Amino acid sequence: MHATLPLLEITEFPAIGRRSTDTLQVNLGYRCNQRCLHCHVNAGPNRTEMMDRETLELIVPVLQARNIGKLDLTGGAPELHENFRELVSAASAAGVQVIDRCNLTILFEPGQEGLAEFLAAHKVEVVASLPCYSMANVDQQRGDGVFDKSIAALQKLNSLGYGMPGSDLVLNLVYNPQGPSLPPAQEGLEADYKRELRQHFGIEFNQLFALANMPIKRFGSTLISKGQFHDYMQLLHDNFSDANLEQVMCRSLVSVDWLGNLYDCDFNQQLDLKLAGEGRPHLRDLLAQDVEGKAIKVADHCFGCTAGQGSSCGGAL
Repeated sequence: MHATLPLLEITEFPAIGRRSTDTLQVNLGYRCNQRCLHCHVNAGPNRTEMMDRETLELIVPVLQARNIGKLDLTGGAPELHENFRELVSAASAAGVQVIDRCNLTILFEPGQEGLAEFLAAHKVEVVASLPCYSMANVDQQRGDGVFDKSIAALQKLNSLGYGMPGSDLVLNLVYNPQGPSLPPAQEGLEADYKRELRQHFGIEFNQLFALANMPIKRFGSTLISKGQFHDYMQLLHDNFSDANLEQVMCRSLVSVDWLGNLYDCDFNQQLDLKLAGEGRPHLRDLLAQDVEGKAIKVADHCFGCTAGQGSSCGGAL
């Protein structure tokens, strides 16, 4: 795999700083039941990195110590962590809103029986990957049969109340472009998704998040192999919007890797650009001190979050 950080370190991206933290985003490990082309963490079935219990048991105390109201769980497939349900239960009991970054097909994996019902019982917000409402496009990006399983999973979530009118069970979908292009306008694309999924499959959901593909890890390496890396970076630079700087996720989110190390965002985590501070800041450090006011580590990939309509874990900015 081609390394992308050497191509990203020199940048003209403006300096920005952290505000108060409202979200702790925790990567529980890189194991996943899928292996997607656009995956910026290079997750897959053969990855073995998973958070140990000692680190996992720091999460809820940190949420309480820093008065952080959201726990955003990601991976890989975070549900594959053997203590996923234990963590969700503890965080929910502490009054924290839990978000599960779900690839949908995980609901049908062996050992995941009752997962959808568990998420509903704890009112976990599901953010589900569905890169298109077309079977051909989804299977091309994520593997044969993924679309049909994803549709079945969405129907199951709907049957439990997720995404349905009047329900407090939130179901949001995530769109990524197929290749080196910016996502279309989120509002219009969301309307297309709602129309097509409702008409053909009877599926309802709350919002669509349109995310730009980041030029790092598997996607960045593919761009390099195809000779498209420079052109994609130029596209991001040419569409930079200064207005997006106010709302980028790194201002109010702390990213935690499977070892407990801290970063400004999930993308910096994958580039090993650690949070500012002495040594290597760790989850345990948040028990005693805040990170508000620290400078954010920036590199050229940051233009991916500020190009066009902007892009964050919560969709367009």
